[in-house]
Amino acid sequence: MEPKKFFVPGRLCLFGEHSDWAGGYRRLDESIIPGYCIAIGTDQGIYADVLPHPDKFIIKSSNMDGKTIGTQQFDMEEEKLLKAAKEGSFFSYSAGVAYYILKDYQVKGLTISNRMNLPIKKGLSSSASICVLTTRAFNIIYNLGLSRRDEMEYAYKGEILTGSKCGRMDQVCAYGETPVFLIFDGDNMEVDELTTLETVYMVIADLKKGKDTRRILSDLNHHFTNQSGPLKDKLRFGLGKANKEIAFKAKEAIEKGNVQELGWLMREALRIFDQYVIPSCPEELTAPLLHEILSHPDIQDLIWGGKGVGSQGDGCAQFIAKGLEERNELMRRLRNLNVQPYELTIKKRNNDI
Repeated sequence: MEPKKFFVPGRLCLFGEHSDWAGGYRRLDESIIPGYCIAIGTDQGIYADVLPHPDKFIIKSSNMDGKTIGTQQFDMEEEKLLKAAKEGSFFSYSAGVAYYILKDYQVKGLTISNRMNLPIKKGLSSSASICVLTTRAFNIIYNLGLSRRDEMEYAYKGEILTGSKCGRMDQVCAYGETPVFLIFDGDNMEVDELTTLETVYMVIADLKKGKDTRRILSDLNHHFTNQSGPLKDKLRFGLGKANKEIAFKAKEAIEKGNVQELGWLMREALRIFDQYVIPSCPEELTAPLLHEILSHPDIQDLIWGGKGVGSQGDGCAQFIAKGLEERNELMRRLRNLNVQPYELTIKKRNNDI
């Protein structure tokens, strides 16, 4: 039997980081403003060959350098998958998804051999990508009839089972290269697919420095839910009212193809994040390398703007280039600054369709 081939991209949040879990708290407090964000799948991701297996769930993974990450084998039994999911290992995310799929559909097993060219732990949702990939593999191999929204839900539940405090934004990698505008209102999520009149040439830059995403999410959730205090007020404003205003302006800029405006809004989003969000987790979010690269004089003539990625911190940066040639030169100059650039393109609408 020939294996079925899959690809799931990473997820880049263009605007509205942390607004997914923040907006989720509206289920407890309606005074909280809904979360708004814009996200898109990356050009990089996870490739996989998948085969059915009679009673085992087997995952073989290699990283972007072709080096083997490891192989893990699980019995397709709810109790064992649940235990594996809670262990918090690299393979726990897939085990968490398999647990929920088995619980609801009583499927048999899978063998997944995946290859990643997506940077791990850099704010590009590699964990969400493997969760979506696992869900989609079960969905297609066993004809479960899940929609994209269903795939997102199983991927989200599988990741949460590991102890992650991620929100619901990350799983929009299920939508691939289409930019989406998301609204998070308590437990409800709205997804609006966007088109643009002009191609947007972007660069994601791996800063080659680590960050503690779990610490960032833990600290921000703690201060966001505090009874009172200046950190809570700043955080709720930054992730609430200020973010909403920028998100809607960015949505309009994308739809009109106003690339210069999009770059300016990234600069403004960075300013707001620095002023209102960083104080709740300064050890991880001050991010001196991120700010050094974003403001480096050698690249300013090539970009309209840029900001951090994902939970923020010194993981990755993103840039709006002034055009295709400028993007190519930007990537060259970024390599000279000892960071690793990756292309991302938001493609303009095809009027012939």
